Amino acid sequence: MPGGRLARRAGSATNPAIAARTLADAYLARPLPEDAQQLLRRLAFAGHPLEPAVLVERAAGNVGGGTHAWTLDAIDLSAALLPAERRDLEKLAPERLPVPSGRAAPLTYHEDGTVSAAVKLQELFGLADTPRLGREGRPVLLHLLAPNGRPVQMTRDLRSFWTRTYPEVRKELRGRYPKHPWPEDPWSAEPTARTVRRKPV
Repeated sequence: MPGGRLARRAGSATNPAIAARTLADAYLARPLPEDAQQLLRRLAFAGHPLEPAVLVERAAGNVGGGTHAWTLDAIDLSAALLPAERRDLEKLAPERLPVPSGRAAPLTYHEDGTVSAAVKLQELFGLADTPRLGREGRPVLLHLLAPNGRPVQMTRDLRSFWTRTYPEVRKELRGRYPKHPWPEDPWSAEPTARTVRRKPV
């Protein structure tokens, strides 16, 4: 349904709740966009599982805002979060994971309740234990990337990777990527996001 037609239909309703439901129904008739799916999965991970319809209707009515959104594009699900949901979302199910290099890697929340992050291996030097999230401290599934951005290993046990697997990865890749750091001791090496090691001045 075209946005203008929907806006006129919703705006013509005398009951704001009916107008919000009309808009929510139109939003839910389409496949949920990826950012909406991620938000709902993050909420579930943080202990606030919500049916899509509940959050969409809340957003369509702009709960607590005193106004209503009359177009699909105006629906902002994140703006409809309750204070407790927003607090726990930021604390227990963040969008990004800080890593030792100083960057923050995007986190992906999956339908099965797991969470993963793709990070270049060199950015994790010195980090012994796998980051954990949520009330239960679930380990993040790390996709460890080579300098070309392709995964060389997936692990929830970073300590084991450094001890058992990294020596073989180092042996295989340091010849292919000689400009990148491949220290024998990853525990004490400086983490870096740079793709090319700078020469000392």
